[in-house]
Amino acid sequence: MSNRNKRSLGILSVFLLILILGGCTTKPSVTRDQATVDYDLLLDMPEEDISYNDVIRPIFDKRCVVCHGCYDAPCQLKLSSFEGLQRGASKTQVYDGARFRAIEPSRLNIDAKTVEEWRERGFHSVLNESIEDEAKNNLDNSVLYQMLRLKQLHPQPRVGMISDDVDVSLNRKQVCTSADNFAEFASQHPLWGMPYAMPNLSNNEYGLLVQWIAQGTPGPEPAKSSEEALQQIERWEWFLNDTSLKQQLVSRYLYEHLFQAHIHFEGSPDREFYRLVRSTTPSGQPVVEIPTVRPYDDPGATFYYRLLRYDASIVAKDHVVYVWSDQRMQRYRELFIEPDYVVAELPGFDRQVASNPFRVFAPIPPISRYEFLLDDARFFIEGFIKGPVCRGQIALNVIEDQFWVFFTRPRPQAVTLQTEFLEASLDYLNLPAERGDNSIRVLSTWRTYLALQKEYLASKDVFLKGHFDNEEAVLDISDAMDYIWNGDGKNPNAALTVFRHYDSASVSYGLVGDYPETAWVIDYPLLERIHYLLVAGFNVFGNVTHQLTTRLYMDFLRMEAENQFLLFTPVDQRERIRDSWYAGMQKKVEREFKDAQQVVMALDTVDGYETDDPQRELYQTLEDHLGAMAGPSDTINRCRTDDCVNRDTSVERRIDGAMQRIAGMRGEILSVFPDVSFIRVRNEGGDDLAYTVILNKGYANITSMFQNEDRRDRSQDTLTVVKGLEGSYPNFFFDLDIQQVDAFVARFESIRTRGEYEKFVGLYGLRRTNTGFWSISDWFQNWAREYQPKRAGIFDLNRYRNR
Repeated sequence: MSNRNKRSLGILSVFLLILILGGCTTKPSVTRDQATVDYDLLLDMPEEDISYNDVIRPIFDKRCVVCHGCYDAPCQLKLSSFEGLQRGASKTQVYDGARFRAIEPSRLNIDAKTVEEWRERGFHSVLNESIEDEAKNNLDNSVLYQMLRLKQLHPQPRVGMISDDVDVSLNRKQVCTSADNFAEFASQHPLWGMPYAMPNLSNNEYGLLVQWIAQGTPGPEPAKSSEEALQQIERWEWFLNDTSLKQQLVSRYLYEHLFQAHIHFEGSPDREFYRLVRSTTPSGQPVVEIPTVRPYDDPGATFYYRLLRYDASIVAKDHVVYVWSDQRMQRYRELFIEPDYVVAELPGFDRQVASNPFRVFAPIPPISRYEFLLDDARFFIEGFIKGPVCRGQIALNVIEDQFWVFFTRPRPQAVTLQTEFLEASLDYLNLPAERGDNSIRVLSTWRTYLALQKEYLASKDVFLKGHFDNEEAVLDISDAMDYIWNGDGKNPNAALTVFRHYDSASVSYGLVGDYPETAWVIDYPLLERIHYLLVAGFNVFGNVTHQLTTRLYMDFLRMEAENQFLLFTPVDQRERIRDSWYAGMQKKVEREFKDAQQVVMALDTVDGYETDDPQRELYQTLEDHLGAMAGPSDTINRCRTDDCVNRDTSVERRIDGAMQRIAGMRGEILSVFPDVSFIRVRNEGGDDLAYTVILNKGYANITSMFQNEDRRDRSQDTLTVVKGLEGSYPNFFFDLDIQQVDAFVARFESIRTRGEYEKFVGLYGLRRTNTGFWSISDWFQNWAREYQPKRAGIFDLNRYRNR
């Protein structure tokens, strides 16, 4: 029998199966029209395999990866790569803040390499894995097809909000069905088809996916590296694997700081990225990555640093880009190879030693390490803001919704860059990861590291007191700016803005938004500890104690950074300013910390202030000091003149002026707005414009890892309007013509109740039921790719509001 005849018989079997299912009481009813549609799809199925890369992957990226792209993908079903689809789904939840024992890691393409290995780890298939690879079996045994078909059979409404029967909350209960149990699942949850709680796929998208599944889901060809990248890979692997003790220590330092990076080689295609890994194989052989939970875990006796192509779809929430080039290698040589220092022996990988970077990398000059971090400070701050864990609740629940970040200037005489000071402080700088992932002693662990932090701060106080203990040492505020790094007038990493959106966040170059409630000044030991606490040393699969102690230690680091900012304010104003930041439980935590800061907080370090608002005056002094490195003047959110936005005839300036009114809104009424809203302004006379409205929430305290929403101070809520798109998790889309901008802003300003907000959404917003939802979603995705070709990633819609 010919293959075509076999396929025709298979198609006929599928058609009969679909009709039979329509009369089966254990499954939702199937209309004859739907059965005919699927039958016609199979009759028209092409003889040639449908291309995964050219046809299927773009559909997945636009319609599936928007919810199934990271650790928080429902049922761990990651559709950002073909390997994720083959791996399938699991009932185990990665994000579980209450587990007492760490779970086995499940990093795709790292912790298991084959489908069989994933089955042994409890993942079940969503595709046909039976021996009979015919259309009938490929569809009948595919959970993916059944979920897509369930949506076709039970489409959601095209207007209004999603029914309460469909839970769209972030931490909703998951039901991870298999093919064997799908009939029961479908009868209990007929509205849970895919895309879940989103508009149906177009007929063309649905048809192509059904045909591809029926064909047996033919996979992609292995991705090929560009010639530009291959040439640089050879040079970099040679550099990293040099056998001198100095180079081995430097390579280890680089790896432990860049293991989470999406490395891009200068001159290679914009969307080509690599990961720096440790492999059992040397250059010239296929990479065999060594799967360790942390980058400083023991890789074994023999290993090599290798560059591995990252071929998964790029999602915004874990996309942190780091560029390598010939200039970068030369910079590394200047920082790490050319300085005269001796590495007598290499440190081991014992956890108690390896978790402390100040001990492991002590031979490398501290100023070299700090300058390395400063060169790409945004990357390292993004490491804990975004990073590989996708959902940053542990780290982010300890920070404010908007704050600015500054850095101390890398001066050789700075105490925190003195080798002697760091050596004397080694024990004080130990981090909680040294205790592993299954410790159960939360309170005693917290007390231990609080005591160590106090000792460390006391040792810094000794130096500061000795320096500022006479009146002549007091600096005028303008002279004090010499202690703040200005990026040498050319590096935009000198000033950063962090926006927190509940358990996600984003980092921008420059000073964005209105003057924030708090700010950080970061020095070398602080920046290094942030990375090793929240990136290198954090295990998302760890137990509740590991997660909680990490969060509590981050409290120490936040307060240290905030107190270093306060050193630049008048001594008689510091306590008042600090008390305005802290309230409730947060203030109680701060009291535990207060006695360690009594000396430094009482030091008279600066004077020369001329206003009764020294914090705002300090911000403006910092803006002037940073110059162009503070970023473009934010005239929408932060005015320093009476007419911030010049009302000229240009379209963009006119819209900016309207958006300025939104940015000026304050108070409790803002609580009806989502954390992150994307706005598209259609411009018939030119390119459409994109804006982001960010809700900055006020909190009575920020000490709870799980209950921040219960501790809100809505009277302190503010809005920031950003030109372009900011954030990885948009909560709502608005779409309006340029002629509607003034009316849009006027209605926005007039909202006073939830009901008025719902009417506003009805006029300008796109609910989950809107038939135009996907086209607007695609526009935002495409805008990001056009204006940020390397940094853009797929926005995640898991947190999209049902409003």
